[in-house]
Formats: sequence, structure tokens, C-alpha cells
Amino acid sequence: MNIALGGDHAGFEYKQKLIQFLHSKGIQTNDFGPFSLDSCDYPDFAHQVAASVANHEYEFGILICGSGNGVCFTANKHPDIRATLCWNTELAALARQHNNANIICIPARFVSFDLAQEMVEVFLSTAFEGGRHQKRVEKVNL
Repeated sequence: MNIALGGDHAGFEYKQKLIQFLHSKGIQTNDFGPFSLDSCDYPDFAHQVAASVANHEYEFGILICGSGNGVCFTANKHPDIRATLCWNTELAALARQHNNANIICIPARFVSFDLAQEMVEVFLSTAFEGGRHQKRVEKVNL
């Protein structure tokens, strides 16, 4: 599995820890930034992650900012991206099962790191159910 990660300064520390966690599971990653706690603009990194997932360079993306909202709506501007804002594991599972989400967006200022890690685990290990959900997913792109 190959995962693209990005965010902003508020998500920097979680991103760094998640990269270590993913590597410990044998998952390859690419860190699109930021690369420090310095204030930065989330679209600069969210666009790179979303484009790389949309182009099938990476299977999934993980975006982390303070609220999760900024990276989520930025990523969803890209065709074939279904980014989802999650704050619990049930949402992470449903986003995969019913929506075939391919980027999870995490609100670092509102969830603990342990919960963020659990959500990532659930997101990456949950399969899309297809079936009745497939036709809905096909209607998402304009």
C-alpha cells in the first residue's frame, strides 16, 4: 500500500507520527508537506495529495489540518477524489464502505492522536461495499 500525506502547520505533528506508524506497518508513504510547524497554507499541500491520489500514484491520502475542513474541501475540488472529514472510527468505516472515500481528513485540534491513528487504521483496512453504493459514487463527479 502506498499513501500520500499532507496538511498544514496544525497537522504537522500528527502527520509525522502517522508516517512513523504507517512505516511500522510496512506501508509506504510520501510526505507532501509541510515540513515544519511554521504557519503555512493548507491548499498548497492538499492539492498535491489530491492530485497524486486522483492520478493513481497513491492508493489513498491522509490530510490533517486544525479543523480538517480546509484540506477536505480543497481535496474535493479534484475529479475522482472523495475526501471525508472524520472525527470517529465509525465515520471512517462508513466513508470507505458506502462512499469509497480515498482521502481521510483529520481535525488535529479536535481529536487525540490515538483516535487519529485508529481512524487511519480503520479507513485503510475497510473495503468499499459496492452494490447499491456504486451507482451513487458514480454520480459524484460533475
